Amino acid sequence: MRCDCHIHMVLDGMDWRAAIARHAERVDDTWIRETLNTYRKLGFTYLRDGGDRWGVGRRARELAKDYGITYRTPLAPLCKAGHYGGFIGKRYVNEREYAALVVQVREDGADFIKIMISGLMDFDRFGELTEEGLPANEIRELIHIAHEEGLPVMAHANGARTVEAAAIAGVDSVEHGAYLDEDALQAMVENGTVWVPTLSTIGNLRGRGRFSETAVERILESAQSNVRSFAGMGGLLAPGTDAGAWAVPHGSLTEVPLLEEALGLETESVLDRGITALQRKF
Repeated sequence: MRCDCHIHMVLDGMDWRAAIARHAERVDDTWIRETLNTYRKLGFTYLRDGGDRWGVGRRARELAKDYGITYRTPLAPLCKAGHYGGFIGKRYVNEREYAALVVQVREDGADFIKIMISGLMDFDRFGELTEEGLPANEIRELIHIAHEEGLPVMAHANGARTVEAAAIAGVDSVEHGAYLDEDALQAMVENGTVWVPTLSTIGNLRGRGRFSETAVERILESAQSNVRSFAGMGGLLAPGTDAGAWAVPHGSLTEVPLLEEALGLETESVLDRGITALQRKF
């Protein structure tokens, strides 16, 4: 069984603006069906979407059963106004607005809540993020509110303190997770957090000429080192490519080989544990 625990059906791996425009007026069923067929041909049976505010992931979930694929989606990711994620998600200004959005997406049929609580990696500068994470107390409340509504939480999170805070607050999965330290890794282990490191978003940049090759290699080495350490601590890892991100086409098979570089012969058993845990949560 193949699974991709982090995709974006709305995106195409090439030009995010053009990809979104494809669905701006009406969701393009032809695109979705072609993409789902690609996954089916490659043997994928489980996909977990990161969400979008145009209903592309929602429509993909409806169509996925025709392709023998279990599909999970948060409908739209939720992001704080003025912070990363507004290009694809629904914005909130304060806790009250966030809580109302959680209720709304739950009633609309979301499988889980996705929160955006940090920026992105700067692929030209090792160790740098485009913005720091939200305060720990704020992260705790976001997760608590979603759990109170009976929904698991996926968190886009980079940076050690952001990931540590999310794990301690009981987040169900962490996506990306750049630049972690032992405390952050241990917090995820102790709280049963599933980590989806999306190594493809880094590894697929090599040789493309878009970013500093030196920085990309260092970022990948750092991520793989943390993956290795996390697995050694008994942590839960699941494969997710972030398909739709630049240089990561739908149906990409790059994630498991990148994880294998870090985990070696233990890869299959480690991922089996993580996938099982993730599917129980989501």
